[in-house]
Amino acid sequence: MRFQVLDIVPHAAHPVTGVQLDPSTRLERVVETAVLAEELGLDSFAVGERHAGDFLSSSPTVLLGALAQATDRILLSTGVTVLSLLDPVRVAEDYATVDQLSRGRLEIVIGKGNEDKHFPLFGLDIAHQYDYLEENYGLLRLLLEQEHVDWQGTFHAPLADATTLPRPFDGRFRIWHGSATSRFAVELAARYGDPIVSANALQPRENYQVLIDHYREQLVAHGHDPSVGFVGSGSGGLFLADSTEQATREYRAVYEAFAARNIANHAGDARPGKASSFASIEDAVERGPALVGSSERVAEKIVDYHRSYRHDLQSVSLNPVLPYEQQHDVLRRFAEEVVPLVRREVSTTLWGPSDPGRARGLGAARVAAGLPDDDLAATPVVGA
Repeated sequence: MRFQVLDIVPHAAHPVTGVQLDPSTRLERVVETAVLAEELGLDSFAVGERHAGDFLSSSPTVLLGALAQATDRILLSTGVTVLSLLDPVRVAEDYATVDQLSRGRLEIVIGKGNEDKHFPLFGLDIAHQYDYLEENYGLLRLLLEQEHVDWQGTFHAPLADATTLPRPFDGRFRIWHGSATSRFAVELAARYGDPIVSANALQPRENYQVLIDHYREQLVAHGHDPSVGFVGSGSGGLFLADSTEQATREYRAVYEAFAARNIANHAGDARPGKASSFASIEDAVERGPALVGSSERVAEKIVDYHRSYRHDLQSVSLNPVLPYEQQHDVLRRFAEEVVPLVRREVSTTLWGPSDPGRARGLGAARVAAGLPDDDLAATPVVGA
């Protein structure tokens, strides 16, 4: 299995103490944590994109440019690029620039985003959110693959002999599709033979599994080799301690305060994926995807979810209101104690030399750093 750190850069006050970090320090810490993730041997670092609410991730390409210069070998990604809002010409230009700055270490995840308020900010009609996504993705692929694009669509102005610059580092970088609540995203991914990332954060396991299963069925129905159907999974937060009881006790106040705030913010909105289904820390640990506990228990939980999802990539997020040193201690512990336990049980070809779609510069970056460029495929896949 491969492992990713995702930061959607939430910037809210501590729910218990009311203390809030200044924005410049919060953004600086995104870069510092990415550097640490690379030092710890984790595979990928992703940044989110939000345009409403308490987040500082409205300019993910700016952040990724900083990350491209601060790191040497870790894969860079997004979670997600809100393509429903964006001009595909601008997206092609911006992300190809990041691809060049990182020397081919970029893959992105696209989606419509899990926020309704950003559509009026961009003068867009939420009723067309999936239509925007579908059209914008079709145009984005063409712009990344071809240099002389003619285009006629419904929402974007026609293009004639359009070429975006810079070009990607070495051909179109891989694009994943974020999946949370609807079949549309997984069906779009399956149509093109692209991988998906399941949010796996706020709902019960079965809600996400039905979409993952549908994706795999549709991938085959569209004539694609199942081996291209990589699946990533998010989590409902990460917190480690010497025992699960200790982790639950120490993380309770923060988790339950944020869960209560989330539920209150979406009062009256019964749509799945808007508010957390797990209000108590015990519920989140026992029934939900939260990775809270001892290293052994968290590793067991990832492997248990793999029996359902058969995912290749596990993405984790640190809670930014925790003391900064503690955030990094948790990440070190995850890399040094949890990752090896999971990799004993779960293998993948994702991002290895036999993965033809991987970011083009990834293998070269590993070799330049004196690291093996292997497939992590020495052990049988659990639940395959």
